[in-house]
Amino acid sequence: MENNRNFFITIALSVLILTLWQVFYMNPRVEQQREAARVEQQRVEEQKKAAETANPGAATPAPAGTAPGAIPNAPGGDTVTAASRDQALAASKRVKIDTPSLEGSINLTGARLDDLKLKHYTETVDKDSPEIELLNPSELPSGYFAEIGFVGNDKTGTVPGADTVWNVEGNPTLTPSTPVTLTYTSDKGLTFKRTFSVDSDYMFTVSDEVRNSGSAPVTLSNYGRVTRYDKPAVASTYVLHEGLIGFTGAEGLQEHKYASIEKDKEVKPGKSTDGWLGITDKYWAVTVVPSEKQPFQPRFGYFVDGRHRYQSDFLTDPINVEAGQSATVETEVFAGAKEVAKINAYAEDRHIKRFDLLIDWGWFHFITKPMFWLIDTLYKFLGNFGLAILATTVIVKAIFFPLANKSYASMANMKKVQPKMLEIREKYADDKMKQQQAMMELYKIEKINPLAGCWPVALQIPVFFSLYKVLYITIEMRHAPFFGWIQDLAAPDPTSIFNLFGLVPITLPHMLMIGVWPLIMGVTMFLQMRMNPTPPDPTQAAIFTWMPVIFTFMMAGFPAGLVIYWAWNNTLSILQQGVIMKRQGAKIELWDNLLALFRKKPSPAE
Repeated sequence: MENNRNFFITIALSVLILTLWQVFYMNPRVEQQREAARVEQQRVEEQKKAAETANPGAATPAPAGTAPGAIPNAPGGDTVTAASRDQALAASKRVKIDTPSLEGSINLTGARLDDLKLKHYTETVDKDSPEIELLNPSELPSGYFAEIGFVGNDKTGTVPGADTVWNVEGNPTLTPSTPVTLTYTSDKGLTFKRTFSVDSDYMFTVSDEVRNSGSAPVTLSNYGRVTRYDKPAVASTYVLHEGLIGFTGAEGLQEHKYASIEKDKEVKPGKSTDGWLGITDKYWAVTVVPSEKQPFQPRFGYFVDGRHRYQSDFLTDPINVEAGQSATVETEVFAGAKEVAKINAYAEDRHIKRFDLLIDWGWFHFITKPMFWLIDTLYKFLGNFGLAILATTVIVKAIFFPLANKSYASMANMKKVQPKMLEIREKYADDKMKQQQAMMELYKIEKINPLAGCWPVALQIPVFFSLYKVLYITIEMRHAPFFGWIQDLAAPDPTSIFNLFGLVPITLPHMLMIGVWPLIMGVTMFLQMRMNPTPPDPTQAAIFTWMPVIFTFMMAGFPAGLVIYWAWNNTLSILQQGVIMKRQGAKIELWDNLLALFRKKPSPAE
């Protein structure tokens, strides 16, 4: 009965949480979101073609009016005006960006970062797969950009904003060793000198010097924003946050999913003098880091005036610039991959408050972060994340060996007293209360803890979920190969038994993609369950017989790295349990249970 209880704990926790979430929530939402993105893309393209056909000479509508003191709207942001990315890039003058990690350009209209590709990351594992396009011009349906500007008044004249055309001074290419300087002069005698610099990874520094050549002091505010017109093609999940994000002021971490900000429209935390804000995806993010010298008002919004857009922005308090004097304000822009080591380094070296929260480690970060550290450290020695996962499993097993040893020993002792337990059940078959009392007395005499067998299962569950979190959120695991056909540990096993592992060229539905590693996992789970006696109750016996099959289908859609872990963990558990049971003198039921499957069952007449 106690062994059955252990398995019921496995069923209740694993099947309820994993099956309901993965099969009935995750997979359908992914498919629905992809289809919705495809339909939306088609709709936008059809509208654009229809508008061009009806009035090919029409000018781009002017942006909606902006209230005094507010962040200006994006120029041409109300419509999609480019048929391709190359066409959008050719429509404006640009400054080239070339670093070891990034390539792209700065749009001189608005001095906007709206063209950025990640050199080290591709869309798929294929060798010819294109690089990840992180930022795109606003003229595209996938418009996504970061912009720094100013908000002025009558005394400042026209200050740099979304539609300002800047001039290049000197070097025309931005590299880690060669900054780029842009200049602009307003109609009221204010000269703006903007210097872009970038490191070898993903951090830009935008330094603005404002010189007042007039005869009277002026005030103006600095703004920064990250604006996006579309949403990720793959649906977000409860496992991690995707959408608008920031850490500012007393409120601390702010997370607004696309659906929630569409409902709230606008969220304004309290003013702050430190922090950061932007938009995050599963593996990538774009954020702005305001200067700590000036208080600023952060804001997260979904704007429906003209073209719908998602935006994280800030607006500083007025900056005073005396006549004949200058003022300097500096803003940092992160645009790139959320690599753990680099994110942590930015937080520490540049003193960006809680920038590490850009990676969503979750509520159980105290387990997830050490798990990642261990896997990443082992990877540096072994050179393969799959081997690192296998080694991590061994280490975790070793750490919890004393507790698991007691648990398996207790289970072995319970098997030795099973005859006495059967006697008690038969003796008090009609009196459950006396049966339970007699059982407890037996446990006391034999010094058996009936709950000890729960610990191996209970310990495995948090490790399982922390590993799943690491595989799902960390970019280090993305496209990380194992051996053979597993070229991405963060993706499901791409093979399937139903097409003979690729020999039959047919496209299978998602639920039939049962690969080699899910099958191995199912077999090891089956063997582990057969280490224990078959439950006498026919219903329980049927459940335990079919559980490996259910888990095989369920786990097939999970990351291959997680399935490999589960199969390896089952194998180690079988060996560990077998050794302990042998030492305790308990019978190992595995072989008898396997032979029983092939014995001919007697008919009722016999």
